[in-house]
Amino acid sequence: MKPEAKKIPEILEKHGHRRVDPYYWMRDRENPEVIQYLEAENTYLKEQMKDSEELQESLFQEMKSRIKEDDQSVPYFKKGYFWYIRYQKGGEYPIYCRKKGSLDSEEEILLNVNEIAKGKSYCQVSGMAVSHNQEYLAYAVDEVGRRIYTIFFKDLKTGKVLTYSIPNTTGNLTWAADDVHLFYSRQDEKTLRSYQIYQHIIHSKPELDQLIYQEDDEEFTCHIHKTKSEAFLFIHSESTISSEIRFVDANNPKKEWKILQKRIPHLEYAADHYGDHFWIRTNHQAQNFKVVKAPIDNPSLENWEDFIPHREEVLVEDFDLFADFFVSQERSNGLTQLMIQPWDGSPGHSLDFGEETYTAWIGHNPEFETEYLRFGFNSLITPASTYDYHMVTREKKLLKQQEIVGGYDSSEYESARIWAKAEDETMVPISLVYKKSRFEANGKNPLLLYAYGSYGFSLDAYFSSNRLSLLDRGFVFAIAHVRGGEDLGRKWYEDGKLLMKRNTFTDFISCANHLLEQKFTATDRLYAMGGSAGGLLIGAVINMRPDLFDGVIAAVPFVDVVTTMLDESIPLTTGEYQEWGNPNNPEYYHYMLSYSPYDQVQPQVYPNILVTSGLHDSQVQYWEPTKWVAKLRDTKTDQNLLLLHTNMEAGHGGASGRFQALKELALEYAFLLKLASKKTEIGLK
Repeated sequence: MKPEAKKIPEILEKHGHRRVDPYYWMRDRENPEVIQYLEAENTYLKEQMKDSEELQESLFQEMKSRIKEDDQSVPYFKKGYFWYIRYQKGGEYPIYCRKKGSLDSEEEILLNVNEIAKGKSYCQVSGMAVSHNQEYLAYAVDEVGRRIYTIFFKDLKTGKVLTYSIPNTTGNLTWAADDVHLFYSRQDEKTLRSYQIYQHIIHSKPELDQLIYQEDDEEFTCHIHKTKSEAFLFIHSESTISSEIRFVDANNPKKEWKILQKRIPHLEYAADHYGDHFWIRTNHQAQNFKVVKAPIDNPSLENWEDFIPHREEVLVEDFDLFADFFVSQERSNGLTQLMIQPWDGSPGHSLDFGEETYTAWIGHNPEFETEYLRFGFNSLITPASTYDYHMVTREKKLLKQQEIVGGYDSSEYESARIWAKAEDETMVPISLVYKKSRFEANGKNPLLLYAYGSYGFSLDAYFSSNRLSLLDRGFVFAIAHVRGGEDLGRKWYEDGKLLMKRNTFTDFISCANHLLEQKFTATDRLYAMGGSAGGLLIGAVINMRPDLFDGVIAAVPFVDVVTTMLDESIPLTTGEYQEWGNPNNPEYYHYMLSYSPYDQVQPQVYPNILVTSGLHDSQVQYWEPTKWVAKLRDTKTDQNLLLLHTNMEAGHGGASGRFQALKELALEYAFLLKLASKKTEIGLK
């Protein structure tokens, strides 16, 4: 039986405009009726998906079987130790380890998260940091999924966890180089904005911890970290459009903190240290960012000297510093390049990855005195790979590639990048993959189109062993690199935010239409998926073009845009004004209202819809997807599936264990296959 949510009209007025929200009451998580409704929706979902339970279990076992259960990361060397993470057979969580001096040495287990997680429905460890003298491990644990962490300390000499802890932190922490002081950040209890930096002295009472810095601007957050050289501590304050760094000698953290460059609207920067200079990635007079250097004794803007100048066609994404080399991560025409530049002025070069669409990134490189660059690579058909690259000889050595248990042959799959023409003639890239033996360009294949398109997050083509469960059943998987991400540079982001946000949605529709025109699929077997801000994309698109898709999945979707952005008590709201706009301004209010999925629900035929949520979500509050489903159920004119699954024990990221998360994915895949089986030759197997 379909759940029916009661209506209690709440009048919301702004700028002379009146809205009526009948489901506003759902915001009270302490109201038993809210929990009852969520449980009723979960029960209804189970009833409607009952015929796929065998398929869900089969998908879960299939995806789990591809995972090498006793896997291990590639060790890296730092401060006399090799550090790595491993998993044990049947274990949901990682085990953090190290070996002194040699990989042949005896293993020391720093932290076994499986033991910490015993008896807990959710467990997430973050912020692990070992003191400079290697004697203490600090780590943070979240047991709810709301990203509120408690910091614990382990004495690595005795193996015992200290008897005290520091509650209510963000999980961001770092040691000073003096082995005495630990710095960490706290969030506002109500808004969860990270706004305070505290200093703790090991073995002292947490209530004596000293507040070092408080960020009073509600549009800014702050966090603390050390430079790669470990010579300086940085407090990094940032909003969507501005940055400010404070620094202090990591060996003398009681000294006065200095400002590297004071905040200026629309000036963004991030820094690291090498030699006598700070090395800074910035957008100062550089839309696509550049790299400058500044003397430590006077690092403010007027002393910035260009090192990598601004180029209109190249986005500088990141960099790393070595004794003899400067390495930059750059993006051109939607693809990442790693550039190697020797300090001695000899010619630099880039790495060749040899695929049409892929993901590449600078890996973890803690050592300065090395000629090897650790980097990562994968693609839609190449499993996650870790390489060491000799920056002098240019030899590339594969250290590890994700092992697909049961075998995997990349030659059986095809990946490509194609381009769709948007409404304004802009060309939008699409990355796609399919199994050769299951595909023909005749419009008969089911296709899942995925996108995100916000915060300048570039959604690169990436490998997923789980995705094989769709590809092997005949699905095509495609990523729409829509505006709002940074896939084609900073302008690509800026053209998909604020008063240009609708470009994100119309780009996605254009990509869907192009895939239909090229006969990759047909409307009765086209599916769409997005999560969080990508869930907003899905919600907006199905209001605009509900006829395009047979089904959609909106994961933890941000769909009640106007109400959320008007409520400054909700986590993350004030810090997001530069992404979505401030609806206290009438122009932004009406623009946001024009696309807000919850506000724009219409009495029309919608596709089949699966919505997922987390009761403890700190980023998209559970009531947004809940209200949206209730309103859709009451308003839409069709009998298509409308299902809501709320994880009652998790937050924004869903289940915390590596296998438990697969059960949620199995539900999503079963939903798609259930629909596709009615239109194609795909069976519920």
